[in-house]
Amino acid sequence: MLTQQDLKDTIIQSVALALAEDIGDGDITARLIPATQSGHARVITRQNAVVCGTDWVNEVFRQVDPAVQLSWHVRDGQSVVGDQLLFEARGAARSLLTAERAALNFLQTLSGTASISRHYADLVKDTGVRLLDTRKTLPGLRRAQKYAVSCGGCFNHRIGLYDAFLIKENHILACGGIDAAIRTARANEPGKPVELEVETLAQLEEALAAGADIVMLDNFSLDDMRTAVKITAGKAKLEASGGISEDTLYAIAETGVDYISIGALTKHCQAVDLSLRLV
Repeated sequence: MLTQQDLKDTIIQSVALALAEDIGDGDITARLIPATQSGHARVITRQNAVVCGTDWVNEVFRQVDPAVQLSWHVRDGQSVVGDQLLFEARGAARSLLTAERAALNFLQTLSGTASISRHYADLVKDTGVRLLDTRKTLPGLRRAQKYAVSCGGCFNHRIGLYDAFLIKENHILACGGIDAAIRTARANEPGKPVELEVETLAQLEEALAAGADIVMLDNFSLDDMRTAVKITAGKAKLEASGGISEDTLYAIAETGVDYISIGALTKHCQAVDLSLRLV
């Protein structure tokens, strides 16, 4: 689970990297503007979206020029419509234009992730299922995108390879079977959640007997999912995965599984169209 400290550290580090690759040894175009010239910038969205990334924008301007003053008109998780004003920035004109691209890159990408997450969450809002993200994230933006997923109304799966087990087919084969894999997981990292992926109802029975906390049903048919729910009957949580689309999502949610994991929440996000203009 993401903590506030995790996010704070991530924001500082990712912004520093973004500015380093963009500015290098100096913004030569911004130097065309007199150093004493001040500016007032307004940022709008050109399309409907769910806002996410305000703290990243704040950090970009802080690292470029702490004297720049930002005024936000929206908050993370808020739905906005085309042409709506998101924030204003006042300060040295050089600083506003140097920070522009990095700030908007974070805001457009994270808002895109939050927007697609809200879209999927709305599709199953009258069911009890929780939609989960995956590790299919943009390199270097794992925690940022997972935060955006939560802003959109979905939920986080494990953050990485270190905070929970997800035992898949190759792990099972290398460990010598389902029971051996789960026993070794418990012995190596007691207290950490153990999830195991199965491809058949027979494997589900093995996973339940071995004491898995969560069982991932990989590409199960709807009928087999319903059967799996009856077999499990509270012994573990069930997660549906594989080939999930907008067309199949609701029917899968109705089977009674606890979770549905969807890689599209992070890997299919489309950046929101934003615009910054000096007034």
